[in-house]
Amino acid sequence: MSRPRTLLLAAGAAGLAAGAAGVLVTKARRRAADQHRTGSDFDGSDHAGSDDGSVVHAERIPRPIAPDTAGHRGGAGTPILLLHGISVTWRTWKPILPLLERRHDVIAPTLLGHSGAAPLAEGVAPSLTALVDGVVAELDELGLDTVHVVGNSLGGWIALELARRGRARSVVVLSPAGAWRSNLRMALLGAGIRAGVDLVESRGEWLERLAHSPSGRRLLLASQVAHPERYDPTELVADLRAIRHAPVLRPLLAVISDSPLRPLPDPGCPVRVVWGRKDRVIPFRQFGAPWLERVPTAELIMLDDAGHVPMSDAPDTVARLILEVTDAVDRGAVPVAGS
Repeated sequence: MSRPRTLLLAAGAAGLAAGAAGVLVTKARRRAADQHRTGSDFDGSDHAGSDDGSVVHAERIPRPIAPDTAGHRGGAGTPILLLHGISVTWRTWKPILPLLERRHDVIAPTLLGHSGAAPLAEGVAPSLTALVDGVVAELDELGLDTVHVVGNSLGGWIALELARRGRARSVVVLSPAGAWRSNLRMALLGAGIRAGVDLVESRGEWLERLAHSPSGRRLLLASQVAHPERYDPTELVADLRAIRHAPVLRPLLAVISDSPLRPLPDPGCPVRVVWGRKDRVIPFRQFGAPWLERVPTAELIMLDDAGHVPMSDAPDTVARLILEVTDAVDRGAVPVAGS
């Protein structure tokens, strides 16, 4: 594997929500050592080596990208809250927004400290609790007591914490973060995320150009999605830029593993867990199984052809799995605490 390919894999992992596996960092270091011994180097030009050794050129056809905003709201019906993963923004939900907005008042905020959103209040230390508090404050400002909640990765962890606080009518989580079997593996995951962030900050413009090449997207998204060809290149560029404008990112990474998800035997509402079998960021065996042990009443659905961020891999399926739960609750077919 060429050095550019290895670095791109690390960058892509950080760029879309949860970070890279620690093995990518190890490979990058080994490759760097090999390059040093052979005297070769990567010059940062607008190409990368492909699997067969050929050169992949980036297509310079970017569309204008609007600045990130604090969130999105659209549609009509019972309110549903969509919570994104670490480093990205509300835009990660774009593939399924039209499908959900036919049935719901969709509220998709960007989490505090992320690109386009307000920073954490002065004196508030970055933590999962601080992010949850921010979401609760937004619900209060909107006059919403309980809502359906959907979360991906870090957003899935926050979704369950909202249920713990009695603010969720239902919860659907997609590869939620928060639980792990091995502290070492979690430490390697955090190191992979930080390595990816470093790369995006140092070579961001080059990565943005590469995002417009099909081969470049495969490299950037290899650990995040099962179908990089379905990922909008403009949205990938937006994701990369969001990393550079997320002041909460580094301090949050420093503390996020200190307080793993606490058990919640009775979340007070239906909880559906959806996990992609091709999730290479937090694979089910090491991260999903311990998550379910903490929430034993949750329902599990495995997606055969989806990765860590399944909204672009299978938008119709993801939307259907969400709407099955929300419709059942709205019809009164599933009991909810306090109803």
